[in-house]
Amino acid sequence: MKVIAWDDFEQVELRVGTIIEVQPFPEARKPAYKLWVDFGEDIGIKKSSAQLTALYQPEQLLGRQVLGVVNFPPRQIGPFRSECLICGFYRPDGAVVLAIPEQEIPNGAKLG
Repeated sequence: MKVIAWDDFEQVELRVGTIIEVQPFPEARKPAYKLWVDFGEDIGIKKSSAQLTALYQPEQLLGRQVLGVVNFPPRQIGPFRSECLICGFYRPDGAVVLAIPEQEIPNGAKLG
């Protein structure tokens, strides 16, 4: 594991947002959903591709708050342009468990 400086961590914009739309992403190499996440007034709505299909159905994701990195450059994933990284933890079987806030908080709140 690489040790980083506190200044490095402070550069990562980890924000909370609410999933407002979920669509299948059949063109993805690995099973995934297309997500639209509302990160609040200052950041707005960002799109992401997320490999959450093993544990979550679309209706379970709608309205759920998640953590996301919002200051990575956009990344082209097949025909879809991902604008943020939704955070999760890998289980031993490879399934992703979402990293979520324990309580509801305003969209755009920064992890720190």
